[in-house]
Amino acid sequence: MTGSLLLTMACGNTPGTATATSTATATSTSPDQPVTAPANSATATTPAAGGSPTRPKGGTVNTRKVRWEKARPSRDGRRLTITWWSGVEPCNVLDRVSVRETAKRVTVTLYEGLAADAGDVACIEIALRKSTTVKLKKPLGHRKIVDGAPR
Repeated sequence: MTGSLLLTMACGNTPGTATATSTATATSTSPDQPVTAPANSATATTPAAGGSPTRPKGGTVNTRKVRWEKARPSRDGRRLTITWWSGVEPCNVLDRVSVRETAKRVTVTLYEGLAADAGDVACIEIALRKSTTVKLKKPLGHRKIVDGAPR
C-alpha cells in the first residue's frame, strides 16, 4: 500500500491558518496573530549586582542545601552578604541559613525548598540572583568563609 502525506503551510497571518514562523511579540494587537516571547527572554536575570534581597521564610517542603556564589563581609566584619542563583517563588523559597563559626572558619549553609502552601503549581525555569545577610557572633577577621552545601 502506498500513500502520501501532504503538508501545507500558509504564508502570512490569515485568520484560522498556521504560519511557518512567527515574529510577533507579546504586544500583538490582533487576536488571530500568534504571540511568542522574544528569543532572548529565557536568559538569566540580574536585578542588581548583589542580587534581590531575600529573607528566610521557613516552613518549606523538600528542603535541600543550595550552593552559594559569593560571600561579602560588611566593613566591620560582623555581617556577611551571601549571593546565590535560585529560581522563582513559591518553587524556590529560602527556608533558613545555618552559620557555624570556629576560630579558623565560618561555614554558611543555605537551605531552600517549596513553599508549604504552594499547592499544585507549575514551576518555570528561570534563574534569579538572590542575596541574604547573616550576622556573625564575632567579627570575621582572618577566618575563611566556606559554603556548607556539597559540591
